[in-house]
Amino acid sequence: MAQRAILTVTLNPAVDVAAEVDRVEPGPKLRLSRPRSDPGGGGINVARAIGRLGGRAQAFVALGGAMGAQLSWLLEHEGVRLHAFEAPGETRHSLSVQESETGLEYRFVLPGEVWPAGRARKALAAIEAVVRSGGVVVLSGSQPPGVSDDFPTRLARRLAGPGAMLIVDTSGAPLDRLVDVPDPGHPPKVLRMDDVEAEGVAGRRLPEPGDTADFAAALVARGVAETVVIARGADGNVLVRDGLRLHCRPPVVEVLSKVGAGDSFMGAFTLELARDADWEVALRQGTAAAAAAVTTPGTELCSLEDTERFAPGCSLERL
Repeated sequence: MAQRAILTVTLNPAVDVAAEVDRVEPGPKLRLSRPRSDPGGGGINVARAIGRLGGRAQAFVALGGAMGAQLSWLLEHEGVRLHAFEAPGETRHSLSVQESETGLEYRFVLPGEVWPAGRARKALAAIEAVVRSGGVVVLSGSQPPGVSDDFPTRLARRLAGPGAMLIVDTSGAPLDRLVDVPDPGHPPKVLRMDDVEAEGVAGRRLPEPGDTADFAAALVARGVAETVVIARGADGNVLVRDGLRLHCRPPVVEVLSKVGAGDSFMGAFTLELARDADWEVALRQGTAAAAAAVTTPGTELCSLEDTERFAPGCSLERL
């Protein structure tokens, strides 16, 4: 199936290690099960999900040290074409531990190395150099310390030249900056966040899908992004753009791990947009992929089989 070129961007990647233990408690040594290692980081997982769904994506990844070399090997093993950018120090790793007795999951995430002044500017130039005209760029995941909070806006301006579509999934200070200081002349095509992030930015609870849609519409009206997508956990996803307010609910599924659900959504959603599907189709497929991801253990992402199985059970309504 024809699709536009997709490039994902991950500035603060990690090697994700997942294991199980009977019970988490302080004091004694906790003997974990045999660990599983996966390449991690928002943009990396989006590219991996796209590959699993039958699409093609390339990954721009900042890598450093021996851990960066391991991450590069893991990506090569999955068949993801890598554009490596030299990062300072060691690439970080993260640990996800599931408690067998309760099913609870504990996630430990280390910070990335501090980037020196000027490194982010070189990264912007390197990204622009590999972007295909008319392609899709996904900036996803946290930023390393030292990278300015306005990086998403600076990237949007860079991509105006090649006419690439920018999709942003970020959090914390970069998200706050994007919302507080929008650039209506160069807005991202899509801004995605989860419900916790949305309520933090809004400064209030958003208990109903209509509340979420109203908040998203206000962001669109201010020029923060052309389209805003907000995840509502088990209640699905809300999408708002000019003249369109959608809510897509997933079917009820057994949740094994929530890790990777957002990245799986982004993979399926981005792939459909790259195939020039309409917004309804993209939202439904993204919601189905997120549902597929939560039925898998540890850091596992969605599968094509489960995504296609869950898609018909995703209910779509206009708000």
